[in-house]
Amino acid sequence: MASSSTSSLNLHSLPKASSGFGQWRRTGLNPESLGSSVSRNRLCLSPVVVLNRSPRLPVIKASYNSEGGSKRSSRVYKESQAASGFPNAPVQQIASSVLPLGSFAVVTFVLWKVVEKFMSPKAPKTSAGENKSSSQGVKWSIGAGTNLLQGFAAKVDREAKQRLNEFAKELRSFRSVDMSGCNFGDEGLFFLAESLGYNQTVEEVSFSANGITAAGVKAFDGVLQSNIMLKVLNLSGNPIGDEGAKTLCATLMENSSIEILQLNSTDIGDEGAKEIAELLKRNSTLRIIELNNNMIDYSGFTSLAGALPENNTIRNLHLNGNYGGALGANALAKGLEGNKSLRELHLHGNSIGDEGIRALMAGLSSHKGKLALLDLGNNSIAAKGAFYVAEYIKRSKSLVWLNLYMNDIGDELKKIADALKQNRSIATIDLGGNNIHAEGVNAIAQALKDNAVITTLEVGYNPIGPDGAKALSEILKFHGNVKTLKLGWCQIAAKGAEHVADMLRYNNTISVLDLRANGLRDEGASCLARSLKVVNEALTSMDLGFNEIRDDGAFAIAQALKANEDVTVTSINLGNNFITKFGQSALTDARDHVLEMTEKEVEIFF
Repeated sequence: MASSSTSSLNLHSLPKASSGFGQWRRTGLNPESLGSSVSRNRLCLSPVVVLNRSPRLPVIKASYNSEGGSKRSSRVYKESQAASGFPNAPVQQIASSVLPLGSFAVVTFVLWKVVEKFMSPKAPKTSAGENKSSSQGVKWSIGAGTNLLQGFAAKVDREAKQRLNEFAKELRSFRSVDMSGCNFGDEGLFFLAESLGYNQTVEEVSFSANGITAAGVKAFDGVLQSNIMLKVLNLSGNPIGDEGAKTLCATLMENSSIEILQLNSTDIGDEGAKEIAELLKRNSTLRIIELNNNMIDYSGFTSLAGALPENNTIRNLHLNGNYGGALGANALAKGLEGNKSLRELHLHGNSIGDEGIRALMAGLSSHKGKLALLDLGNNSIAAKGAFYVAEYIKRSKSLVWLNLYMNDIGDELKKIADALKQNRSIATIDLGGNNIHAEGVNAIAQALKDNAVITTLEVGYNPIGPDGAKALSEILKFHGNVKTLKLGWCQIAAKGAEHVADMLRYNNTISVLDLRANGLRDEGASCLARSLKVVNEALTSMDLGFNEIRDDGAFAIAQALKANEDVTVTSINLGNNFITKFGQSALTDARDHVLEMTEKEVEIFF
């Protein structure tokens, strides 16, 4: 092989090509010039073209030597071209169709990549030691709705900043601004607090229920000290806790404008109450402080009580829904003895009990100021406690509003009724939910006979029955000065409604009547409807909700409204009854008739 003058190479497998000529062109050889240009001892190539039609073609072997190589090569090329059987014309047609489609696909792919590069948000830079996520541009979280694109998050952030800017503009433009429930948190408060500094416009602002914590309260430092216009600050519903109360009080030590501070439901405990007590000792501008529904116990009550003798400006103290108990009430009583400024004391829901009431009434009796409002609702006061309350009522000359709602006084209410005969200051008294029966309400009725001061009487949620309704109605026919009478959930039934209706024929003071949930049915509604036909210049509002009234009752009321040309009623509530569309239609027609005939509007609620 080495000494032979002829060299040969067999190619058994070559890639498919569009034509034999094209295959040679890609290899850089010109088959027509092989005969003249291939020099001696050069390799002779035997092209093999594999067609789809023929899985395999026989190998064509071409040999060259020093003599006659040119002729043989020409012959071999022509034979290979004939053996391939690949026409040139169809190949050109296929190429002319495929090439534009391929070019279009390539250009589309490139443009897509360019658009994707510019439109996709950039992933945050990571340190060299961190592994890059395969899903850059996406924030992943197990929280529902938190797997957001950064572009969307940025949009939300822009919208939040825009809203904060609008809030800031409001703070600089209006005297009263309510931003409750916006949930802007600590960061939002830091942004908005700047608008309060040296603000000469806003006087009242509410930041309640915004997720503000103790850290956020620090935003007021350096701001409230320079504000001389803000009078009302509401931070209720924010979990600032004791730490936040401490920070806020330190800031308000140097504030000379805020008169009302609302810190209801803010998780303040005894330590926070202690800080507020120190504020009351030094601040001389606060008039109202609200600490309802917190976690203030006996210790906190003691701290606040200790501040009362040293403060001569506080008017209203709200401590509803805390944990003062009997000990807290006892401590508060001692503080009240030395205070002259307090006008309202709200202690609803503190489980004070009879012993606590005894101490508190003693302290209020020695109080040198003029207390006008006392809220003792839901404090487990029984018959014994009612005695202490009655003794205070007899001596008080300034008390205007008394709430004893939801205690357990029962028919021992007679002690309070006797005290009301001597009292000439109380205008509103709430005795609801005290398990009072007909005997107890009869005692109250007798007190009203000689008392022209009481204008609002609440005896709802007591099982007084038809007899109690009769006792009260008989007195109110011609006596008393009651303008608002509330008898809801009193079990008076249709028989009791008959007594009330008879009373309305003669009474000329009652303007608001509440008879909800008394089982009046159609019979009771018809009795009341007959009283509406009579001219009553006082009655303007009647509530008959939850009374199982059906269409017949509705028809009776509708006819009464049409019959009375001088009707003064402007509101009738018939909600939560069994009135169908027919009864509703009758009432609507009656309302339209009254409007057309008297030009008076009557609101009827279904």
